[in-house]
Amino acid sequence: RLGLRAYASDLNPVPVLINKALIEIPPKFAGMPPVNPKAQKGKLKTKVWNGARGLADDVRYYGQWMRDEAEKRIGHLYPKVKVTEEMAADRPDLKPYVGKELTVIAWLWARTVESPDPSLHGRHVPLIRSYWLSKKKRNEAYIRPTINQSAKGYEFSLYFGKPQDAFDPEDGTVKRSGGSCLLSGSPIPFTHIRDAGKANELGTDLMACVCQAGRTRVFIPPMHDQTNAARVQPPNDGPSATISHWPGRTNVVEYGMEHFEDLFTNRQLHAMVTFSDLAREVDKKIQADAINSLNFENSNAYASAVATFLAFAVDRTANTLCTVARWAPDRCQTLTAFARQALPMTWDFPEVNPFANAAGDIGVSIESIVEAIQRLPASGIGIANQASATESLAYDNTPVISTDPPYYDNICYADLSDFFYMWMRRSLHDIYPKLLSTMQTPKSEELIASPYRHGGNRSKAAAFFEEGLGVATGLWRHHGAQAFPTTIFYAFKQAETDSAGTASTGWETFLAGVIRHGYAITATWPLRSELGNRPIASGSNALASSIVLACVPRTEDATLATRRDFANALRQELPEAIKHLQSGNVAPVDLAQASIGPGMAVFSRYKQVVNADGSPMSVREALQMINQVLDEALSEQEADFDSETRFAVRWYEQYGENDGPFGDAETLAKAMAVAVSGVVEAGILASKAGKVRLLKRDQLDANWNPATDKRSTIWECTQHLIRRLEEDGESASAQLLADIQQAKGSEAGEVARELSYRLYSTCERKSRAAEARSYNGLVVSWPEISRMARDLKNRPAREAQREMFE
Repeated sequence: RLGLRAYASDLNPVPVLINKALIEIPPKFAGMPPVNPKAQKGKLKTKVWNGARGLADDVRYYGQWMRDEAEKRIGHLYPKVKVTEEMAADRPDLKPYVGKELTVIAWLWARTVESPDPSLHGRHVPLIRSYWLSKKKRNEAYIRPTINQSAKGYEFSLYFGKPQDAFDPEDGTVKRSGGSCLLSGSPIPFTHIRDAGKANELGTDLMACVCQAGRTRVFIPPMHDQTNAARVQPPNDGPSATISHWPGRTNVVEYGMEHFEDLFTNRQLHAMVTFSDLAREVDKKIQADAINSLNFENSNAYASAVATFLAFAVDRTANTLCTVARWAPDRCQTLTAFARQALPMTWDFPEVNPFANAAGDIGVSIESIVEAIQRLPASGIGIANQASATESLAYDNTPVISTDPPYYDNICYADLSDFFYMWMRRSLHDIYPKLLSTMQTPKSEELIASPYRHGGNRSKAAAFFEEGLGVATGLWRHHGAQAFPTTIFYAFKQAETDSAGTASTGWETFLAGVIRHGYAITATWPLRSELGNRPIASGSNALASSIVLACVPRTEDATLATRRDFANALRQELPEAIKHLQSGNVAPVDLAQASIGPGMAVFSRYKQVVNADGSPMSVREALQMINQVLDEALSEQEADFDSETRFAVRWYEQYGENDGPFGDAETLAKAMAVAVSGVVEAGILASKAGKVRLLKRDQLDANWNPATDKRSTIWECTQHLIRRLEEDGESASAQLLADIQQAKGSEAGEVARELSYRLYSTCERKSRAAEARSYNGLVVSWPEISRMARDLKNRPAREAQREMFE
């Protein structure tokens, strides 16, 4: 993007190919027109194709050819649903479609297992996480099982709206403690399900079909012809790859799914094999068109480039076209398998139709790839090679190092990437025979601390990682340009902070390794590199998913320091750095991560920090001290608060929004130089019958006006700003901010933002997630709110100026 020559390397062929697609392939064909026959006709023939847009157009054209050809070959496996009078008898939503055929978007299946209840004589029963089909407001729908005790069977029926009785659609047959038999209620231990899976005795049962009806989606109960259409034999020549079992990450193995092909239904395997083969076949078609249309000499390389992107589309389709994808009733759509870096067991799953123009459609995947290609800069020169982290590479010039380093034991990347590699190799082996020479991705050289690769020995795994990290860090220092910092992108995990705010082994080991091998960390910055709707982020105050470290080689004359020296330097430098981060509007949820940078800049500038007993201070101890000084710095900002707000902050720390004894409130109020009655008069506290509590946000005066409130507080300003933001949006909050600044001064808004940081920190320590989101939300929205408030403030002056010249 900057026009610089880019070098990329990775041990794993999957990211190597991704890097080739990003930096190596597009510049080779920049500005070139597409070669497909459609682009050679009419006005398109004279069109100027900037960047990689010509390449993108060919990916779209030949991708459509792939989709059409695939539908010819396997479209019969995906029958439509014909709506009959009988089906629409009590279904007003189906009436307009009687006699018509509806395309099935997804078939919703439940896995089944033989009931352990001996009275059922081996009857299979469903394993269901939830009965919800749709949670969309005014369009709720759910499945409800009907039990036939005499026949010892069941069937699924559809219901619409919210249940009017005690039935709870969330109450499926599988919970965290195990399963239960739908027919008898007998418990089904996970051990029973695992044993059945390993014996290949798990089945599937169709629960419902999701169909496209005009612009809406309708649900159809299970039908025999739809069930039978899915009962096909597996393809004879499908690929195979073993799933390495990493407990907690690849739990599907415990249920008998020991190979990646086990994660697909037979019908899905037919689709994936067909798509992969077509991605391979399209190469020759592109070559012929390139020669015919442009007499293009490099037709082979160009055809390989287009085929590479089409293979990516096939892999992208696999992420949804598998049995570890999930149905999301709140969105009424299929979610991808890799919402996080693991392969957990799924009990019920959607089988998407790859020809339905919805999630999982090969055409949708192709269009996503096309959109990405169109945005690529297609400038400069890029080179992507396969190499391990400890392998020295030759560069034409001294490079600036920017790296995504090994993840300790956070992510079993190579193990999971085989899910995609299996299909990528089938599609592209003829084009990249050396890169895709192995049946599965390389693992022995992967620089992670994986105990299962070292006979279950955690110490050996840690030693392997630390030794390799030392070699890699030495290579970065040796090859890197001394005039520029090395930037390191670390995939930070939510689980890497404990209750004390310190780091777990992976983060600690990584930081220690970087410092031990001669780097000084000068800055850290949180980076949101994952979608906010991933499971760990949904409904939580999820940390930024990556953290960027800026590092420079530590000077040779670095000195020793005592623990007291380090603490004094921290207290002198960190508060100002925190104010700088806050002025840059770092979200409260990310402030602790961002503060690591200036804190570790102090720690890593020394050759070593020595504790009072003479032992070297560890990175964990340094992180603990950085977090302690961060809390102190946030507390010091209370000097900007009024007495009532300082009282409220301290009371909130201890009692939150709950009742507390009046005596405690009186003692605290005296320390804050304010009376309890004064805080009550300020409108933020209630006092009755010997109990005191802070008023909740929705209990504050809805008509509050800072201009007429003679005892307004920063606490009150902050709560009202959040209330306006959450109820009426940024514009309403901006109007209130403008009123507050006019009544209390321009600095009042910034002090309210400081209070939000302070209260977020309290909420995190006290596990008050919902309130933490509110304070984080105000800070995140602050730039836009303050901009709109400034516009409101300047509007009268602009209008007066306009009237003067009219």
